[in-house]
Amino acid sequence: MSSTLYIVPTPIGNLEDITYRALSVLRKVNLIAAEDTRHTSLLLNHFSINTPLFVFHAYNEKKRVPVLLSKLRLGHAVALVSDAGTPLINDPGYCLVRSCCLLGVRVVPLPGACAAITALSASGLPTNRFCFEGFLPSRQRVRINYLRKIFNETRTLIFYVSKYDMLNVLRDMVVVFGSERYVVLVRELTKMWESIYRGVLKEVLDRVEHGQISIRGEIVLVVAGYCINKQKKREEMLSMEVRYIIDLLAKELPYRRVIDLVVKICGVNKNMVYKYLLKEEI
Repeated sequence: MSSTLYIVPTPIGNLEDITYRALSVLRKVNLIAAEDTRHTSLLLNHFSINTPLFVFHAYNEKKRVPVLLSKLRLGHAVALVSDAGTPLINDPGYCLVRSCCLLGVRVVPLPGACAAITALSASGLPTNRFCFEGFLPSRQRVRINYLRKIFNETRTLIFYVSKYDMLNVLRDMVVVFGSERYVVLVRELTKMWESIYRGVLKEVLDRVEHGQISIRGEIVLVVAGYCINKQKKREEMLSMEVRYIIDLLAKELPYRRVIDLVVKICGVNKNMVYKYLLKEEI
């Protein structure tokens, strides 16, 4: 195990989800680099593991990397863990792993829990292609601009959302993605209060606003990708205002003239206006 950095996933809730191999590594390494030593101590104590802990979090990562590298180059084995799930996935560790790769230090990843993948697997949304977006920006203007940039993304989108931002994130998604975009809200995975809620954005937002969906605990939001055909159909749908204009013009003008005027004034699809005039199914 000498001169090796182990990437060790830890349970996201249920302690029984840890692997035998993870426990073996945590017992045998010389040091465990942990995001929150108090949190990790609960896990280690539960499995009677006494390996020394080393504080390694987002705020001291750059300063701590040289210390860990020196230990690794001296022949020590180090395990990197986060508070829950797989390290580096929206957690500290990139600088350390990148440095190890550049210096030729062996890096061994262990498979294990990851909230994003666990939520995706139960979402009912396409899993063959997806994007992990982590936490959205906390400032509304920046968040809305970010959502606009990924509006046309056709892959399934996965977000982590804090309970403090949940309402605002859903409201901004309705504004940018539209009220009919399908989402799956997954909370407290593997824990006693694990819950999965499915529906279009408008429905999920309404249930959250009325307290029908709890937003306490850890939340993963899985969002359907942009669907070109459905979006095009929605864009072609005639609003009540456009239908009102068509009805008024049709009382005074020939259908051909009505179609030309409505297309110019409202910018809608010509065929949709024609079908509406003929009372066909739109």
